[in-house]
Amino acid sequence: MIKLRYATAPSWTETVLADFDSFLLDHAGAEKKASGMAMSMALHYADKPDIVAAMIDLAIEELDHFREVVKIMATRNLQLQKDDKDVYVNQLRKQLRNGRDDYFLDRLLLGGVIEARGAERFGLIATALHTGSLKTFYIDISCSEDRHEKLFFDLAGGYFGKDKINSRLDELLDIEAALISELPDRPTLH
Repeated sequence: MIKLRYATAPSWTETVLADFDSFLLDHAGAEKKASGMAMSMALHYADKPDIVAAMIDLAIEELDHFREVVKIMATRNLQLQKDDKDVYVNQLRKQLRNGRDDYFLDRLLLGGVIEARGAERFGLIATALHTGSLKTFYIDISCSEDRHEKLFFDLAGGYFGKDKINSRLDELLDIEAALISELPDRPTLH
């Protein structure tokens, strides 16, 4: 597991808890987009059977998370909304380099970094919630994001050497820390 270089401030958790309905809407959108990203990678790397299999499994799991968030939303009389652009993910995607191998490595590493941030933030929510099914749900989601982070880094290790991975990851973690530290607190995952 990687160590993120910027810890989310307590004010973010307070913002989320103060408008949890908005957070749920964003969370649903994030899970749906994560499922789509995994399917996109499966298709883009159809020549790599391990990537295809891993991304199909990931897409199904993310879609299951989407379904579970939608169920929680229904108990609160919330309906799906049009997705807002995810500034965090879009800014990170701008870091993708050209060239087949560089692009592939960056997609895997950024996938792991994004999952690591999700694990951290879902964990903060789980810690802040009182006992109950919602707390258990966010504990489970945080653990799932940890597994996804490991998946992306394990996949990268199957194609690239440790030095190349660590060098690029070092750069991306600095970029991610600068980005997340500048984003305002909003009731969104990122």
